[in-house]
This record gives sequence, C-alpha cells and structure tokens, in this order.
Amino acid sequence: MKFPLVRENIRIALQSISTQILRTVLTVLIIGIGIMALVGILSSVKALENTIASNFSSMGSNTFGIQRQQNTFRAFGRGERQKINPVIDYRQAKEFIENYNFPLTQVSISFTATASAEVKFENQKTDPEILVLGITENSFNNRGYEIEEGREFNYFDISNNSNVCVIGQDLKNGLLKNVNPINKIISVRGAKFKIIGVLKKSNSGDFGSNDDNNLYIPIQQARTLYPLPNVNYGITIKADNPEIIDNAVDDAKLVFRNIRGLTPLEEDNFSISRSDDLINRISSISQYLYYAAWIISIITIFGSTIALMNIMLVSVSERTREIGVRKALGAKPRTIANQFIIETVIIGQMGGIAGIVLGILIGLIFASALNLEFTIPWFAMISASIITFVVAIISGSYPAAKASKLDPIESLRYE
Repeated sequence: MKFPLVRENIRIALQSISTQILRTVLTVLIIGIGIMALVGILSSVKALENTIASNFSSMGSNTFGIQRQQNTFRAFGRGERQKINPVIDYRQAKEFIENYNFPLTQVSISFTATASAEVKFENQKTDPEILVLGITENSFNNRGYEIEEGREFNYFDISNNSNVCVIGQDLKNGLLKNVNPINKIISVRGAKFKIIGVLKKSNSGDFGSNDDNNLYIPIQQARTLYPLPNVNYGITIKADNPEIIDNAVDDAKLVFRNIRGLTPLEEDNFSISRSDDLINRISSISQYLYYAAWIISIITIFGSTIALMNIMLVSVSERTREIGVRKALGAKPRTIANQFIIETVIIGQMGGIAGIVLGILIGLIFASALNLEFTIPWFAMISASIITFVVAIISGSYPAAKASKLDPIESLRYE
C-alpha cells in the first residue's frame, strides 16, 4: 500500500473516531483496564521484589546462618508427639567459633537480650520498646549492615567487654536529635555505654522488623545485663568467596553436629539457612504473582477483544453507504480492509497507552505507600504495546474482511 493511501486511511480513521467520541472512549477504557491490570500488577510485584532482593543482597549470596530448628511433630503410637529441639546456647556458639576453621570465612554470634529496653540520655529517655542485641565483632559485616557515623565493634571491644555501643537511625533521631552521637554516653538498665557508631538507615522495617530502633552492645555485656535462662543464640557465617559457600555450609553442619553430640543416624536438630535460598524463595513466590497478573490480564483482554470486534462490526454497518461510495470511486477491497484495520489499531493503541499510564500510576502508588523501590516496568510496557497491537489486528480482521466484501451496489442502496 502506497504511503499517500496509508495517510488517507489514517485521516479517515481519525475522522471516524472523532465522530464517535463516546463509543471510542468506552472502547479505549475496556482495553485500558486489561492493560492497566497487567502493567499495574507487574510493576507492583517488581517493586516488591526489588526491595526484598536488595535487602537480602546486602548480605550477599555467600552468607548463611545456624539457628534453632522449629519444633516438629512425629507420629507416636496412636497419636502425635511434639519433638522439642534444643536452643543453641552460648557454650555451643562459642565452641563452634573455636572449632570451625574453614578458610576464608568469618563467624559471628548474637542474641536478643530484650525487646523492651528503656534507653536514657541526659534527662531524656525512650519508650520501653528498644531492642537490645548482644553481638560479636563480625556481626555487622556478616549481616550486611553499614556504619554511617563512627565505627563498628572490633576484636578488642568484644574481648575486653568494653562499655561501648552502636545504635540505629531511629534511636539516634529520637534520643539524640540535633546532637553528634559519637562518644556520647547513654544508659540502659543502669549501665552506661559510649556510642561509637550509628548504622545506616535500613529498609527492613517495611517487612515487620525495625533494625533502626536497635541498640547493639558487646555480647558479654548483654549476657551480664540480661542473665536470662534458656537463651537462644544465632550463628552467622560469611564466606569471602561465593564459590566456596557449599563446602563452607557442609563443614559448618559437620562441626555443629559434633558439638550437638549427634550420631550419624540422628537427624539434625538445628537448621541452616542461606541468604541465596531466601532470595530464590522470594523469586519463586514472585513467579506465581506474575502468572496471576498474566491470567487476570488475558481474561480481561479477551473480553476487550470481543468488545472491540463488536464495536467495529457496528461501525461497518453504520458506514455501509460510505464503503459503497468508496468502492464505486475505485477503492479496492484491500484498501477498505486496511482502513478498518488502521482504525482498530489506533483505538487499540490509545487503550494501550491509557492502560500503561494507569498501570504505572498504580505501581507507583503501591511502591510509595509501602516505601518500595519502584522501577519503570519496561518489560510490562513493551508487552502491553505488543498485546494491544495483536488485539487490534485480531479484533479488526473480521470486521475489515466483512467491509471489504460488501457489494458496492447493495451498499449504495443501504439506508
């Protein structure tokens, strides 16, 4: 088809669209809703995935931890009996550090001393909601935490049981607002600690915990201040090279089984979690959300395809005389068909653009409400553009074929 003829068909299509504003708007909305569902859900899921992945990626794919295994239920006789797995106590954690000698790794241990501490600075104090954690010198690095001001704990701080601490951003802003916190003295449960560092703002609070409201002190100080029975300790190991992570995990499992006194026939009564396992688990969950987005969109777009086809069939019926005049003046069937195809594509692309804009707005609002990392959903936008083009071709093919086959004499007689 020659370009002047294409331009003429586009002009006629735009003229037809402008004379049927209400019908065009409704058609655009029908298509736009389907595209909006696709782009909106995909962009929201991507924002959620980006935020969670970035939080875990700060730990790297070369970090793993040893934790107490959750209690399990076993069949016993005619019923079930709960198997209570033991906690990881301080002796076992210390013994692991002493016996785990895998090269190019560093080990840290930590425990939650209390979740309801009241921290004081001069004549001010916080609500009793501060989480106090006892940690060792490698804990921040192993967990992917970064220091914004000051420094983190070193070997001498931990081995000498120094009265020093590191605080989170919310604790700093709430208790030491407009004050340089470094070297300031705060107190908790009557013990005084000098602030040596402040952590960078974290996003983990968006998912149920708030690391920014934490107080970190040397582990022995925490054990002295909060001598609680049956305390569970967490062990975190970081390998310098991700390629050795599998061997490091296997060696850690063997060492801790020996510490627990497990025989070769006994199952583990502890669990090992890897940061890359968590990321993979999140990715698998995201895949289901992507599938849901596509299913919802396909159902909606299928409906919009039928609606667009019906509307174009109505348009063919209303313009029967126009088609007859054009054929009488020498227009070929292909030219008539292309006219309706072009009109359908224009309406489809208008619906696609409206759906993309609305979908991005939904994703942006969702990300802003939950403080997520929003990114432009290029894949969703490209997919939406292709889908709307395909929908337009499918929807317009039958009406266009019907219009091209109309008899010019009968069309001119049509009232």
